[in-house]
Amino acid sequence: MTERWLFPLQEIGSLMKPRWQLLGQRGEPLDDRARAELDRWNDRLGLDREPAAAATIRALRDGRSREAGAAAVRDLGALFALRFFEAAGLDRVYDGEARRVEMYEHPIRQMRGFQFQGHVRSFDNKYYLKAAVTDAVGLDRPYDLDEFAFVARHARREPKVPITGPYTLADWSYNEYYLARHPGWKGRAVRRAAQREFVVELARRAIRPTIEALIRAGARVVQIDEPAAGTHPDEAELVVEGFNAATDGLDAEFTMHICFSDYRALFPALLEAKRCRQWAWEFANRDGAGRDGYAILALLNEYGDRRDVGLGVLDVHRNEIEPPALVADRIRRAAKILGDPRRLWVNPDCGLRTRSLDVAAEKLASMARGAAIVRDEFASPRA
Repeated sequence: MTERWLFPLQEIGSLMKPRWQLLGQRGEPLDDRARAELDRWNDRLGLDREPAAAATIRALRDGRSREAGAAAVRDLGALFALRFFEAAGLDRVYDGEARRVEMYEHPIRQMRGFQFQGHVRSFDNKYYLKAAVTDAVGLDRPYDLDEFAFVARHARREPKVPITGPYTLADWSYNEYYLARHPGWKGRAVRRAAQREFVVELARRAIRPTIEALIRAGARVVQIDEPAAGTHPDEAELVVEGFNAATDGLDAEFTMHICFSDYRALFPALLEAKRCRQWAWEFANRDGAGRDGYAILALLNEYGDRRDVGLGVLDVHRNEIEPPALVADRIRRAAKILGDPRRLWVNPDCGLRTRSLDVAAEKLASMARGAAIVRDEFASPRA
């Protein structure tokens, strides 16, 4: 039988911004390296054959970045990411978060009640601008609508929208306002109650109205990113409460991306995420050296959870390109453990923004070839 629908491919996060985009949106002329980068990717993707991009590319090549304008350069960056992912064979795409500063700072800047305090280290040499919530969370208007509208107009594959989840936004912020509403000693129980209020208010007052507006604009797939979920596994119920407050009753397909976590520590609380249709998890990072990074999938069987799985088959922290045979083996193992190959989507462990564009392209191409190997095996009748 033919199972062409098996093992569809998706991206799972942000993509490194090209040098030409970073210089161009600041109004700076491209240096030789940025111009060569633009020419090389344009040759591969044919960006200048599209009316929306041709004039901007000419202006950047001619040293007229300021004349092109930051908005047009960002549009070109978003179009580049779409074509980058589509050329790799992905079935669900977004714009690599080309317009976003960072997954925390970007949504917080759309909200009321926050004051930025300065940069803090997140991991390695990566930093983010951390804010304190100093008043009740609010929202002037839903965000990412223009971003999604551009993607919807230009995507040749099914678009999805990534949204940073309420638990992560709360965990990565200083909780001043909601903690101050509790008088007396700020012990563990009080701090937990204040954090719950913060998470739920973020979900109800900022994230839910944004998702509702995106759905009205045509979004059908929404990925809720909760990278902080594994930081405090004893707060898994807060992750779920925020997710439910943001999504209950809304008509879309919701996925939850949790990267680099001990997923067992989050169960069974995570099972109560009612509208979640897919767990997008990290596996390749823990696979190898005598370990089977996919054995954790048995956890879903233990709890009778039949949701889809976004299967991480690429380690986004290493430049080494996973051979297609290794990708295929990882998919086979996962399908065997789950017992139903139809539940598997295939993706990198997380966003590829820490890898160069060349490395990211090679990894995604290998991922597509590996998925094709296993797809053909399932499509061919067994002797």
